[in-house]
Amino acid sequence: MTDDLSLHLVTDHRVPFARLRDLVDAAVSAGVTVVQLRDKVAGGSELLARTLDLADVVAGRCAFVVDDRLDVVLAARERLGRTDGSGRNGARVDGIHLGQSDIPVDAARALLGPDALVGWTANTPAHLATAEAFPHGTIDYLGVGVIRATSTKPDHPRPLGIDGFGALAASTPLPCVAIGGIGLDDVAALRRAGAAGVAVVSLVSEADDPAATVHDLRSAWEGGA
Repeated sequence: MTDDLSLHLVTDHRVPFARLRDLVDAAVSAGVTVVQLRDKVAGGSELLARTLDLADVVAGRCAFVVDDRLDVVLAARERLGRTDGSGRNGARVDGIHLGQSDIPVDAARALLGPDALVGWTANTPAHLATAEAFPHGTIDYLGVGVIRATSTKPDHPRPLGIDGFGALAASTPLPCVAIGGIGLDDVAALRRAGAAGVAVVSLVSEADDPAATVHDLRSAWEGGA
């Protein structure tokens, strides 16, 4: 599946869900192109309910993926595929983002099919080599980072910086989305370094005006062309 990967919003479980719904709605309206629901705290049933809820909020206006939980993605896609008169207009779950320790990415692709959006975390040359060894079409994009130290992932690997990211991105034909501690001033430089997109968490979730921040991110991205 090919999507506009330029601007990912990754959700933060520390944000109360009622506020998160409004934040996602505002961010998508302002130009986010991928929303990733990342919640490593919620149980399965709660995460499924949140996935369905955010699918309604996004309503097909951009790609919507879930982090890690293939079971939740499959359950949500099955629920949304029913013709049950639920009134969901365009709600969908487009795919998944997987980490190195999650279910194998080729297994996820086999279960989700060729039209799903499948991302995979990669931050070393060895990860890139593994990614490229999969059959063409297994992985749609790589999430590469962290760019800078970030509080949202305390166990993150050593920061790559923009130059380190650029070196990895230049070594693979797969689209690379930069993630981890990205500031507004980094966005144009990351695009020039070869990023297919940038992914942010705190920059938007902690903003007083998330929509204005997304507009600024979009302008910075366009400025890096």
